[in-house]
Amino acid sequence: MGQVPSNIEIGTGKEMRVVAVKHRPASNDKENNTKLPGLIWLGGYRSDMEGTKAIALEAFAVEHGLACTRFDYSGHGQSGGDFKLGTISRWLEESLAVVNQFTSGPQILIGSSMGAWIALRLVQELQKAGQMDRVIGMLLLAPAPDFTSELHEPLLTDAQKQDLIEKGYVEEPTPYGPEPNIFTRALFEDGRKNSVLTGTINTGCPVHIVQGMEDPDVPYTHALRLVDHLPADDVVLTLVRDGDHRLSRPGDITLMLNALSQMIA
Repeated sequence: MGQVPSNIEIGTGKEMRVVAVKHRPASNDKENNTKLPGLIWLGGYRSDMEGTKAIALEAFAVEHGLACTRFDYSGHGQSGGDFKLGTISRWLEESLAVVNQFTSGPQILIGSSMGAWIALRLVQELQKAGQMDRVIGMLLLAPAPDFTSELHEPLLTDAQKQDLIEKGYVEEPTPYGPEPNIFTRALFEDGRKNSVLTGTINTGCPVHIVQGMEDPDVPYTHALRLVDHLPADDVVLTLVRDGDHRLSRPGDITLMLNALSQMIA
């Protein structure tokens, strides 16, 4: 939307990286003065904050007078840093820094693919910090929690496993762009430390999941499994029969925005 991002520094020394953030504050000209939640966009692996869903989210926020925060993980989009150094812990640290520096009051987390995993971990970290009231809703799109160990690692060939040992990473072609996906040994090892599908997940808030049944990257059975780990929460699962992983078609966007409308009602 033409907004110039703010750059924040996260980490120190060799771990320092610059993260680009676009934060739009809530409007003050709405008749309803009730404190409405802000929206935080958490993108997927190798995606950025200028994607179709993220832009639609901000337009929704403007229409309803809500605060909206989008950002790029290090090594993504407009942020600095080496993508190969990225791990779930590293991107989680950046997400926490953005939440703490740019937002206040209740928030709704919108996590796409890997971003849903980071959203679940983000809630856990906020709860540890005594900030359980910061997240009042979650919208998870094609959620891919634990994708490194549950969805990707089992499919590695012997040659790829050898590459992880010898080179520290593997490359794979992707239909989402000309450059291959890169998965590092550090990403796999760190992913296991951040696993969430190991027991009950207590988000303490309503959760709406939207999952395509024709998703080639994250099977809809993975979303069903996630629901099983959320027994204490109010969970709605919407399955899109012909939906793919991107969920960026007009009808998919409408589903996303309708779910948000119900959360802020």
